[in-house]
Amino acid sequence: MSIVKVEWKLERSKTMSEVATIYAFKTAEGGWRVAGSRVSLDSIVHAYWEGESPEAIVEDFPTLTAEQVYGAITFYLRNRKEIDGYLAGTEEKWKELKEESEAKLGPLLERLRQSRRPTVEE
Repeated sequence: MSIVKVEWKLERSKTMSEVATIYAFKTAEGGWRVAGSRVSLDSIVHAYWEGESPEAIVEDFPTLTAEQVYGAITFYLRNRKEIDGYLAGTEEKWKELKEESEAKLGPLLERLRQSRRPTVEE
């Protein structure tokens, strides 16, 4: 009995085409969006961090398909270092804006809060 060595070569079918799908893109302003939508990648990543399943995320964002959500999560995982850096920078900017806003509008906001408080009638 002899042993026959067989080599297999992977050949692509001539009728089959390979398409690379883009699931997230960077906007001109520097933010990230889920491709084919106006949903921010930030929203998907935060939901993912909170432990939501892709199916639950689709329910929260009905304009997205399951493929878009899975693709966005995959994009995040593949580019985690860059996206985490972007998200950290965004969080810092929001903190700064909040502090500036409170400093500029604090007295006005307090007057508005005071005017909305129920008064005690005697």
